[in-house]
Order: sequence, then C-alpha cells, then structure tokens
Amino acid sequence: MKALKKLIAASSFSIIPLVLLFFFCPGVVRAQYLIVDCTGANPSAYPTINAALPNATPGTSILVTGPCTENVSLAGVSSVNLGAYYGLTATLNGGLYISNSQNVMLYGLNVTNASGSGISVSNSRSIDIDACTSNGNSGVGLSVYGMSDVTVGASGAFDHNTSGGMSIGGNSLVALDPWAGTVDISNNGGPGVWASQANFSTNGNTTITNNVFGPGSNSGFGIDLRGGAHAQIGGIIGQNVISGNQQGGAWLQETAEISFFSIGQPNLIQNNGPVGVSVGLGSQVTFADIGGPLGALISGHTSAGVEVYANSQAYFLGPNQVLRNGTLMNARTAGILVDGNSEVYLRGGQVAQNNGAGILALVNSSADFTGVSFSGNAQGQIITCDSSSTMVSDLTTPNSAFSPAGVLCKTPHALGNRANLNSLPPIPDLSSHKALYDKYAKTAVKH
Repeated sequence: MKALKKLIAASSFSIIPLVLLFFFCPGVVRAQYLIVDCTGANPSAYPTINAALPNATPGTSILVTGPCTENVSLAGVSSVNLGAYYGLTATLNGGLYISNSQNVMLYGLNVTNASGSGISVSNSRSIDIDACTSNGNSGVGLSVYGMSDVTVGASGAFDHNTSGGMSIGGNSLVALDPWAGTVDISNNGGPGVWASQANFSTNGNTTITNNVFGPGSNSGFGIDLRGGAHAQIGGIIGQNVISGNQQGGAWLQETAEISFFSIGQPNLIQNNGPVGVSVGLGSQVTFADIGGPLGALISGHTSAGVEVYANSQAYFLGPNQVLRNGTLMNARTAGILVDGNSEVYLRGGQVAQNNGAGILALVNSSADFTGVSFSGNAQGQIITCDSSSTMVSDLTTPNSAFSPAGVLCKTPHALGNRANLNSLPPIPDLSSHKALYDKYAKTAVKH
C-alpha cells in the first residue's frame, strides 16, 4: 500500500509541468489562431494583418475579416496559414509579398494592388493559394520567381491586370489544381501566362481568354513560353479553354515545350487572333489524347491552327481536330503550317474544313502522318509542299508515280512511316494538395 501511494505521488509531480505547458505554451500542442478584423468591429482582434504577423509562429493560422488596406509581407515564415474563415472571403487592398518562406497557405483572399503586382512569391517553397483572386492590379496578378513553387488550388481568378495574369521565371513552378471550380486568367493587358526558364501546369478547369497586347506588356498571347520554359496543359478534372486572345492562343520560342494532353476532358483552343499555337526557334508542342473522344480542338484562327517554324516540331496523337482555320486570300493559310527546317508528326485525328491546305510544308520541312482524316480543305488540298519539303504518309503507294487528289508533295523513300514508340504521360496524383485544403476547411471555421 505504501508503494502504491509513492507511485501516485510521483505521477502527480510529473503531470503538473505538462498541464502548465498546455496553458502557458499552447502552440506546443495545438495550432495557434490569430484573429484580424480590419473593420474594427471586433476590438479584441488585431486591427491589421501586419499587426498580427510578428506573433505568427510555425503552425499559426491568421484568420482575417476585411477589407484590409495595407501591403503585407511574409518574409522568412514557415508553416503559416493566412486567409479568410473557411467559406468566406476577405479583401486586401494592397500587395501580398512572400519571400524566403515555406509551407504557406493563402485562402479566400481577394487581392487588388493599385501600385504593383497582386501576389508576389520569391525564393519560397510549398506555397498554396486556394480560392483566392488577384484582379485589377497595376502589375501582374501572380508573380513567381527565385526557384519558388506555387500551387493554385480549389479555384481562383487572375483577371483585368495591367501587365498580365501570371509571370513565372527563375526556375520556378506554378501548378493549377482547380478541383472545386475554375481558375480564370482573362482580360489582362498582357499575356495570360508568361514563363521563361520556368514551369507551368494545369490539371483542367482553366480558362485563359481575351488577353491583349497592352502597353508595357510582353505580348497578347494566352500562353507565352520563352527561354526553355515548359508547360503541361492537362484535361483531367475538367476542360481547358484558350480563346479570344489577341495575338494567339500560345506562343513558344527559344527551346520551349508545351504538351496539351487529355484524359477524358478536351483542350479547346479557339478564335485566338491569327494562330492557335505558334511554335518556333527550336521549340516543341504535343497534342495527345489518352482516353477521351476528343483531345485538342484547334479552330477559328485567321492564319493557321498550328504554326511550326525555325527548327521546331509538332506531335499529334489520337483524336485531335484542326478545323476551320485560315483565310482564303492568305497564301500561307493552312490547318497546320510547317516552315523552316521543321517537322510535324501525326497519328490519327482530323485536319478538315480549313481555308487552305490541311498541311502546308515550306523550306526543308517534313510531314509524317498516318490515320488522319482530311476533308473539306480549300480546293481539296490535303498537303501542299514547296520543292524543298517532303512527306511520308499512308496516302501513297511506295514507288508509285501517282499521288491521290489533294496531295502536292514528294515522298523521299519507300520505307513507310516511322513506328510510334512514344510513351504516354502518367496521370498526376492530386491527393496531397486536396488533403491540405480539407484540413483548413475543418479548422478555420467561424463560430
């Protein structure tokens, strides 16, 4: 009995410090919440976001009621959430800058900066921007540089910005994962997405529309890739729409690469000024359908649906469609224009109803195609080549001196088409980002 009493007494002394730790150091065992009310309605809350930031230790959630008028800088922070209560939004009139930070989540913020870009990220890792907008800024909506990685999840908008929707550089990555709605990048005075030495991707539910070449901007394309930039445009959780952009849907140069791939949902590239996708200066584009009735639909452009020039390549796989492009009075009009030591490689799909040849090959260029449906192109032209360009296809018999109607192109050999050995891209795993969002939804609730 005495031994039992001693054991109870010893246990009591060991419990007391733990209880004190719980009350005086709550951040050790549970998340910390800092409440900001910029309206002044809650006198016990912080009056600004900047007033709360010095007390934001790892694990802190800063929950905001706006509007707030301030420039906010998150520098050197780790594992901090900043945003509205779940299901609500908060307006920030000013810029939001994140630098040298990691594991930061923004939620439900509507950012507008009259004197610069809306959301800027530099030298930071694992930055999540969920259900936010960055519209009407005098710079770009989202600027990402310095080897940063940013995920835009749930939904979002980067519209009506003076210099463009997104600007990505410095070996950074921006990935769109809009499972709860749409990410809209539209009506900007510059490219929807501009990237140089950087990476951009989307899993679907993305609209890039009506961007124009504004004063001080880089271009008026929907997507503008330079300096070895890479982009993956995936139709997985919803379709992607690239439409109405003043100079074209997408423009690649300086060894850039873009892949439009469909896993059940299409990529619609329509009515973008003169060209749907322009690929030049050693760059490459892929259109691949992996499991749906339609991969990419490229239609309604005044010059060409796809333009490939200056030692560049285009690869079409599956049921993609290049329809109703070109203008009858333009001699360089075509569904697909291949120029200047460039190549186009097609397996399946449809190239039809274009106001010019289905494929026009110029200046030492070539086309390799099989299983493609050509119909309704101007004067019945399937493919037209100049004297320096060639084709290999399933339309001619080896060693035959005759070509079918609409084929004005020579075949350099009788060895047939190249075997298609290219592997398909893997389906990305979306689970980790969704789990982070679900955790915020369960904890950042206004009572």
